[in-house]
Amino acid sequence: MLMTEHAGKSLLAAHGIAVPRGNLIRKGNQVRSLKQSYPVALKVQVPSGGRGKAGGVLRADDAEQAEAAAGQLLQREFGGERAQTLLVEPWVEHTRELYLGLTVDGQIGGYVILYAPTGGVDVEHQEPHKYAFGSPREFRAHALRELLASAEADDALRERIVVMARRLVFLATAIDAITIEINPLAVLPDGKLLALDAKIVRDEAAAFRQADVAEEIERSRKREPRIVAKALAGNLMMVGLDGEVGLISGGAGMTMAAMDMIADTGLRPACFLDCSSNPTPAGYQLAFEALDADRKVKAILVSIFGGGTHIDRVAKVMNEIMQKRKSRKPVVFRMNGTGRDQADVVMQQAGLQNYPTLESAVDSVVAAVRAG
Repeated sequence: MLMTEHAGKSLLAAHGIAVPRGNLIRKGNQVRSLKQSYPVALKVQVPSGGRGKAGGVLRADDAEQAEAAAGQLLQREFGGERAQTLLVEPWVEHTRELYLGLTVDGQIGGYVILYAPTGGVDVEHQEPHKYAFGSPREFRAHALRELLASAEADDALRERIVVMARRLVFLATAIDAITIEINPLAVLPDGKLLALDAKIVRDEAAAFRQADVAEEIERSRKREPRIVAKALAGNLMMVGLDGEVGLISGGAGMTMAAMDMIADTGLRPACFLDCSSNPTPAGYQLAFEALDADRKVKAILVSIFGGGTHIDRVAKVMNEIMQKRKSRKPVVFRMNGTGRDQADVVMQQAGLQNYPTLESAVDSVVAAVRAG
């Protein structure tokens, strides 16, 4: 379960990690009632990454600018979802931006600390320093300190990072987190550290011992339509999962192959959805409706191999669906088989791309999710 930034920062603060003092608002005109100095940062609060690149974080130098920016942000969608709240925080002046994270690594059977000396929106372009320790009780400050020696010459800064990393371990253990990222982690002029952003993903399988996670799962179920039941009623084979990549596929083997390739990228499929039992315009339309209605889905991969099904006919159906579709979630197509050449022409005429391989299509849909 991916938490919003505000909820994540509340947990960081409760475990001794400094965060800016912010306020949540639901309407643009509420900014003027806040007792704060300017400039401020206004941030959309949706469970999605890539908000900075998508324009979900704006600066305002006075109340008039803040009200206008808030109105603009609350009218847009980010990650396929319209923000219901904004976080308003002081615009923090700092000397550097770092990256500090913690995640679960299945290969070592436990936790890994990640650190990069340059944080921000382009952090994915650098290889972070990794301290793999597995069990929380195996965390050793001296081992992390030695790892950081080659990245940071400032002894005081290294010690602050080590202390914060230890607190992340305590936090992850307490809330059953599988990922915690602070990006950027700001270095203030006095040398202290401040978490300017927070991404926390908690393990939904641990809901039995995390009451707030169980409550949020239940609230989500009540908010969302009966997606899986509706798909099954339409003769689609669908199993709902917890990922962010929606999948419309044909054939159980093709579906499983696409799911495995998505998982290999570090993301997770949002469903097992096989349309081979209803490869009709109505069946494909129902599949899109199901995934467009699922708030967890950030992008959709259409992966269909047509032996008996003519792909050129499927391409025409997809074009018609895309023209009528209201959702802005990105869609990536990889359709191959009988009539592939004609299908490519049909897709190109409609301004759509049919990727040549499943690998290239998976790369594209993963990039769309990470871009927010």
